[in-house]
Amino acid sequence: MLRFLLRRILGSLVILVLLTVVAFLLFFGMPRDPALLMCGKTCTPDALATIHQTLGLDKSIPEQFWIFLSGLVAGRDNFPQGPCPAPCFGYSYHTHEAVWTTLLDRLPLTLSLAFGATIVFLFVGLGTGLLAAWKRGTLIDKTFTAGSMALSSMQIYFLGPLALAILVYQTHAFDEPKYTPLTDNPAAWFTGLMIPWVVLSTIFAAQYTRMARSAMIEQLQEEHVRTAKAKGMSGRYVFFRYAWRGSLIPIITILGIDLSSLLGGAIITEYTFGLPGLGRLAVDSVQFSDLPLLLGVMLFAAAVILLCNIVVDACYAIIDPRVRLS
Repeated sequence: MLRFLLRRILGSLVILVLLTVVAFLLFFGMPRDPALLMCGKTCTPDALATIHQTLGLDKSIPEQFWIFLSGLVAGRDNFPQGPCPAPCFGYSYHTHEAVWTTLLDRLPLTLSLAFGATIVFLFVGLGTGLLAAWKRGTLIDKTFTAGSMALSSMQIYFLGPLALAILVYQTHAFDEPKYTPLTDNPAAWFTGLMIPWVVLSTIFAAQYTRMARSAMIEQLQEEHVRTAKAKGMSGRYVFFRYAWRGSLIPIITILGIDLSSLLGGAIITEYTFGLPGLGRLAVDSVQFSDLPLLLGVMLFAAAVILLCNIVVDACYAIIDPRVRLS
């Protein structure tokens, strides 16, 4: 198991380094001078030359990349704003704050939004999917299947404003969504993110309902499940002891993709509800042509996706030992 995980981690590190090279070339290897973005509208030739010398932009692209890569590991101290401890992505052209500090400031909101919605849609989606598979062919199955088909076609930019219009502005049942740190006020943290959680979980739960139902029905047709039934085991025991475990593999695969995308920044959700998370930070960095900030968000999201893939691979190996043996 340890050797299996080490192979996955080393492979992910290689991919992350390659992504860093590609991202750096895309942002800093372009014909446009990044120093002009940092210098601002009142830039003078002397100030521009100073920025080139300070940031190493007067060097070749390979030398610039080596400086950037070493800054991620050991930090840098040659920025006009001051030292930049590792991992150093530089300073924002717009806010003049360290990129890593900005990412850490926005991360708690994105974590709260992602994990809160994940808990809700997993509980609802898997529960209804398993119940539909257990009651296959009945009215319950048909109702859950039809409902999941209808809800899965919805989009956040439709359900979000609709939920705000009904729950906040018309009925005043809830306050407008906002983020309060969990350590400051747990009750305000919960109520402030409740509507985004419900909207996100509504769409995702519909997908997981159909997925869990189809995966469970497929597992119930496997030979080992039919053998267990032939030996006289109860349907409930076979359902939860044999079929349930096998149906988790496709669900974990999609969960890893969905969770990594949410942790990387739920752009539409955060903009719909006015939440300042990583997704909104990425859009703002594009609008202001803030290359260090955009590069930091991109590499951070890539690292999160790779980390989620490692966790998914580990779950595969735990659920099905044949994965790590192969």
